[in-house]
Amino acid sequence: MPSSVLLLLALSALPGSPAEREPASPSQSAPASEPSATPAAVPTDPATAAAEAQFARGVEALKAQDAKTAIAALSACVEASPARVDCRWELGWAYSLENQWAEALAQWTEVQKLKPDQPELESALTQARAQAALQERLAKPPERSERPAPPENARVRIRATGDVMLGTTVPEGHLPPEGPEGVLAAVRPLLEDADLTFVNLEGPLCDDGVTTKCRSPKGCYAFRSPTAYGQALKDAGVDVASTANNHSGDFGEECRRQTEATLDNLGIAWSGPPGSVATLERNGLRIGLIAFHTSASCNHLNNLPTAKGLVRSAAATHDLVIVSFHGGAEGPKAVRVPPGKEKFMGEDRGDLRAFTHAMVDAGAHLVMGHGPHVARAMEFYKGRLIAYSMGNFATYGRFTVTGLQGLGMVLEVELDRQGRFLSGRILPTRQHGEGIPAPDPEGGVTSLVRKLTAQDFPRSGAQLSDEGVISPRGSPSMSSQRGTP
Repeated sequence: MPSSVLLLLALSALPGSPAEREPASPSQSAPASEPSATPAAVPTDPATAAAEAQFARGVEALKAQDAKTAIAALSACVEASPARVDCRWELGWAYSLENQWAEALAQWTEVQKLKPDQPELESALTQARAQAALQERLAKPPERSERPAPPENARVRIRATGDVMLGTTVPEGHLPPEGPEGVLAAVRPLLEDADLTFVNLEGPLCDDGVTTKCRSPKGCYAFRSPTAYGQALKDAGVDVASTANNHSGDFGEECRRQTEATLDNLGIAWSGPPGSVATLERNGLRIGLIAFHTSASCNHLNNLPTAKGLVRSAAATHDLVIVSFHGGAEGPKAVRVPPGKEKFMGEDRGDLRAFTHAMVDAGAHLVMGHGPHVARAMEFYKGRLIAYSMGNFATYGRFTVTGLQGLGMVLEVELDRQGRFLSGRILPTRQHGEGIPAPDPEGGVTSLVRKLTAQDFPRSGAQLSDEGVISPRGSPSMSSQRGTP
């Protein structure tokens, strides 16, 4: 386990029982050194003793997530002892808690000079560089697009799913014997029939990389699908993917880059790292998709000012903006959307009501979630559809797919050129065996979402017909307009 304090407060979002979960990877939370970094001997030099006292005070403040106290104490440590790597390393994490990314980057750059082999340094630097660049970019007024207006009758039909992981090489024995194409064979017609198809790619597409996430390979919940598996996504009609989730960094920065290169080569757009926006052209419309996660290694769901700025910037240069997010607690007990922040295994999994509404206010036309491994309610806010979780879709080998966790969907939404909701429906799916999805004629997920919507959003919740047709509350039923899938 990395030597960290905040890392112990944030365990990774993994399927299965709590006993099966491993500590979060450093890219998912802000590490800080263990108190054991303090030298055993009491320093006799006054300056050294003062620096040591400030370091200890800063670490304690980081444990309590008191960033301001930590910054003051660790800055004093650095001033007293500029060559102390531990003070600069922790000061960077203290700055990150305040979203002061330029300052965090400055400290970690000094760490690189002093100790190039500092554990997890590459991930920290990558995260800080991207976040600092994003903040600098958003500090400038967005540049308006000069492109011509889309055709009057332009519209786009979107199909979207939740978590997709087609098999993992770690641990061994969890790749589908029939290949990734077989995993998606029964649901491929649902994915292909759209202008734009979206999935959340739960884990990297990578043939190399090293994970520091697992204590042992047998109980490891670090995912890595072969890069060749990307072709199965392309062949099934996937156009755009989210890489913003708690498994995208399971095998480090090398595998993040391999994933992005693989998707680029396949012509699948992607969003995930800080500042990334996937751009697609469909039917005369320029569409931007921004994927968020509750980690600063991605577009950061919990940093609301920056998230809003990014959506506003995208809205200035795109006709339509879609937001996806990976957030919320996990498991069969996590089907509700509570007011306020959600916590899971000590980790802040976001205030999803506040986040989704803020995204619409900033210019998003559709907001869709994944991450809890179960489906959740749907609501309309200012005429925009918010799907709080689409559940598991195709999660082979390492996910629990029984009960509610086996229910998934393909969410279909049609928008006009101004982003207005025209129609929507749930195409229900269910996973069988090791995680093979198929259409669900019983519509289990539709019944679940309708029940949860009535409970969580009695006033703003979406209307769902027995056939899965979605409409704003109070509008005429659309079941006569759209048949069953």
